[in-house]
Amino acid sequence: MRQVNYKNWIVGIALSFVVQPIMAYERVSANSKDIVYTGRIDNSTPTTIKYVYPGTAISTTFTGTSIKAVMKPVEAYYMVEIDNIPAYKVASSKKDSVLTIATDLAEGKHSLKLMLVSESYHQRPEFHAFLLDDGATLKKTKMPKRKIEFIGNSITCGYGVEAESARSRFSDSNSNHYYSYPAIAARAFNAEAMVVARSGIGIYRNYNGPKKGSKDNMRDVYENILYTDYSNKWNFSNFTPQVVCVNLGTNDTSTEPYDAMLIIQGYQEFLKTLRSHYPKAKIVFVTGSMLNGKSLEDVTTILDLVVAEAKANGDKNVFRIDLTPSDGSLGYGADWHPSIAQNIKSSEEFISALEEITGWKRKK
Repeated sequence: MRQVNYKNWIVGIALSFVVQPIMAYERVSANSKDIVYTGRIDNSTPTTIKYVYPGTAISTTFTGTSIKAVMKPVEAYYMVEIDNIPAYKVASSKKDSVLTIATDLAEGKHSLKLMLVSESYHQRPEFHAFLLDDGATLKKTKMPKRKIEFIGNSITCGYGVEAESARSRFSDSNSNHYYSYPAIAARAFNAEAMVVARSGIGIYRNYNGPKKGSKDNMRDVYENILYTDYSNKWNFSNFTPQVVCVNLGTNDTSTEPYDAMLIIQGYQEFLKTLRSHYPKAKIVFVTGSMLNGKSLEDVTTILDLVVAEAKANGDKNVFRIDLTPSDGSLGYGADWHPSIAQNIKSSEEFISALEEITGWKRKK
């Protein structure tokens, strides 16, 4: 019997595989001065950026042919805007801490905006660093002068907009804030947008909550950075919008019974809170597009009253916009939420109204 030299055999097997060389990367930490964040971020640990709200964005300019991000390994969905390439969706994974954002780009300088588009208060994503080509660099992106804050519920979040029909169930994968009317409007005005929104939330009562009101309604959580984490409050000097848009009330009135007086009080108190943080902003209360019937009538009446009261008390920078209710003619997203087509229609109505209120003109 022929003797087998097992040591040489093992070495031979190992050499038979083609071992790819480990690629060298430039790692740029999350606390780099050349990375700009839009949205409520917790940077109490500078190299770990935490965030939960859709619309939170990470922007920079980079050189090289590829870029990746080091993330907390959770399922979260992002839209990528690079140069003039049509925006596309990528997802981080529970199994991998590295998210590939782009590869095979042309050599040279590239602009990047990476926007969280799924609701992530239950996932708590984290951004740690960018990985660039060896020798590549970052440079700070110039941000727009126009700034809008959007405060809302599932409509603002883009709940289920990519679903096939109303009977589809919600998932993070079929939701996309990028196609919501606030995000469309922000792009039309070339405005930086701050989003504070989650599905099911109300001004005093969350979806199907008790008549007397819900804990963790928008007034309760608004000043937190990470939704229901009350230990870390947002610094309002970090972002000063010229316009603040509030689209709530749908969940407050979604099921019976609800208390109209408590809704009025909720809006009155919230307006005082907003005005304390933003004394010069134009504050716009929005209805639609899921309100209809008695709920629509009640919320419209309440908001008209709140705005009229504010103006009578000398606050002339409070306004109203009504969006057309969904009727199915433009389809539905998951669980009867607005479709992408409905959001496009809402954005046109919203943009036109905001042009009148602000004097801004949409970009051509």
